[in-house]
Amino acid sequence: MTPEEELAQRRAALRALLARPLLTAERDAEALVLVRRHLTALREWLTRETGWRLTVDSGAARLFKSVSDTRDATHPARGRAGEPYGRRRYVLLCLALAMLERADAQTTLGRLAEEVLSAAAEPELDFTFTLDSRAERADLVAVVRMLLDWGVLRRVAGDEEAYLSATGDVLYDVRRPVLAALLTGARGPSTISAESLEERLTELTAEPIADTDDLRNQALRRGLTRRLLEDPVIYFADLDEAERAYLASQRHALVRRVEEATGLVAEIRAEGIAMVDPDDELTDVRMPEQRTDGHVTLLVAERLATRGEATIEELKEFVRRAAREHTAFWRKGVTDPGAEDGLLATALAKLTALRLVRVEAESAVGLPAIARYAVNDPVIKGT
Repeated sequence: MTPEEELAQRRAALRALLARPLLTAERDAEALVLVRRHLTALREWLTRETGWRLTVDSGAARLFKSVSDTRDATHPARGRAGEPYGRRRYVLLCLALAMLERADAQTTLGRLAEEVLSAAAEPELDFTFTLDSRAERADLVAVVRMLLDWGVLRRVAGDEEAYLSATGDVLYDVRRPVLAALLTGARGPSTISAESLEERLTELTAEPIADTDDLRNQALRRGLTRRLLEDPVIYFADLDEAERAYLASQRHALVRRVEEATGLVAEIRAEGIAMVDPDDELTDVRMPEQRTDGHVTLLVAERLATRGEATIEELKEFVRRAAREHTAFWRKGVTDPGAEDGLLATALAKLTALRLVRVEAESAVGLPAIARYAVNDPVIKGT
């Protein structure tokens, strides 16, 4: 194998881990082979540059990533139709994992539902779940399907639609090695003593405090590399003084190492850095995107790139006009009264997740990176 081929394989393995931090043999066989083949080099790079831990066995690979901001809610878990998880689904996910932790090697959807129902009745949860409505059963099925996608469960017989319609049940294998590898916190949840959610998340993800210059520099390098890999944009204004100083002196080396390892390309501007993926694979929010929601998002981005800021009401009126103009090409119902609310909410959620827009109480403000979507009048240059 030539050095170029080996580099390409390492890149493919690292990109696979960044895109899906939990790889399983059934779903990601080719990527898992690459990870195992280049395990030593991957571990060395990840440990040195990010501090993330990588574990691999015959059936799965797990990259234990950590988030830079536990308050960031712009990338929620989503169902098969792309709908974001709400509180009920998140609680059901936690309860299902707790029940599976002490389940037998096999379980059924009906049995899991009964155990979740029993656990949900605990008064300290302040959570109501009855399974009486189809919507509640659908939420549980959405959670189970996520566990199937992760590889925590393996379907043996049956179908979730039969459970939803009360005409059958589903049998699953419980894959304990995958289940045990899900938690990524620096501490076990049972050791957390804080009461508020924000404080609990802080304790769960807290890392040792660096007490020497070398360790402080290491922490800064790892933290900035994580953000280059994970955040759509790093704005210099969002960094603290130590991070800005380190990045000012080490930017070239940091960016070069990320580019070489991943194939991402740095876009560096006065306001910050974005690592762009030429293959458009390492993102959960794409832009531009086809279909109605993608077109609306692009139009709203262009509007904010041009104006800088607009009130929510102004943007709703803008979307209403755009819906009338493009009604022949957009999906049905976009001109119905109130349809602009959902269209605008979807567009702003995407733009916020991409760090292109900040939504305030009554307005939306374009952030510096949105300038790339500004459309200027054509300029004809003389010969």
